[in-house]
Amino acid sequence: MTHDELTKTFDVAVIGGGAAGLSAAVVLGRSRRAVIVIDAGAPRNAPADGVHTFLTRDGMPPAALLEAGRHEVDRYGGLRLRGEASAARRTERGFEVTLGDGTAIAARRLLVATGLTDELPDVPGVRERWGRDVVHCPYCHGWEVRDQAVGILASGPLAVHQALLFRQLTADVVLFGHTSPPTAEQAEQLAARGIRVVAGHVERLEVTGDRLTGVRMRDGRVVARQVVVAGPRMTARSPVLDSLGLRPVPHPMGADAGQAYPADAGGLTQIPGVWVAGNVTDLQAQVVTAAAQGVAAAAAINAALVAEETQDAVGAARREPFSAETEARLCESVMGEGRPGL
Repeated sequence: MTHDELTKTFDVAVIGGGAAGLSAAVVLGRSRRAVIVIDAGAPRNAPADGVHTFLTRDGMPPAALLEAGRHEVDRYGGLRLRGEASAARRTERGFEVTLGDGTAIAARRLLVATGLTDELPDVPGVRERWGRDVVHCPYCHGWEVRDQAVGILASGPLAVHQALLFRQLTADVVLFGHTSPPTAEQAEQLAARGIRVVAGHVERLEVTGDRLTGVRMRDGRVVARQVVVAGPRMTARSPVLDSLGLRPVPHPMGADAGQAYPADAGGLTQIPGVWVAGNVTDLQAQVVTAAAQGVAAAAAINAALVAEETQDAVGAARREPFSAETEARLCESVMGEGRPGL
């Protein structure tokens, strides 16, 4: 990428090169917008063997999906820059994004799609087996572990819900009470579905020959298991959004479940000119959901830019400056209550 390319003002800077960010960049490129994708290159789903519940892409390795997406961004004239955005500030023409190496990128609008961080239970073996035989989502991994001996590590508010979902996939489910033992009502539900509850804290996961074989309790018991389900605390953190004054809020299930940055249905945040998409705003978004949110946010951004450019053209004759209030009014007329007409 040349110096001249980096020093121009882009229509949109997309921060995050996952499914949400790349999908948005393709939409913007197809709309002939000058777009740059700033990608730190650390996708959340890198340990997974394949992407699932994404129609026509089922089982595709995450790295292959992203590589195909990058080629599509390139095809439509988008630029890609490897780096980590550390901050942003508002300027007269929009925003300036600063990267960790000091590079500054100017853009009229921002889309942040940096995903989230999985804060895993502090049990030896969980992180080492994460994405292999330690999983968290029945829709992402359930079919692959069907009919196996599954253990649910209860470390948060969703453990019982996970146990009931995985019971649909296998008859052999055990819930380890660990730090979040079930209530009496939940225990009744689990018993009714044939899910055994093991009380006490988990010491570590047992692994033999690079395969998970069991769960060791602190009292020395070992319960044979082939798969462990661990519910992470999912936390979205963005130094760019933080630097602009936006703060994450707790998940509706509570702070123990995680936190994300709030936005409206189209991804627009409380900061004019700044949108979000994917897990940074929706903790439960799967890959296909994040991609769809990127498309919706890109359409909304393009409509906002069209509104600004139209008003500028009108104002050139009237000599009226474009304002944030005018943008909101024109976006509503172009998009209809802020929703892209797709």
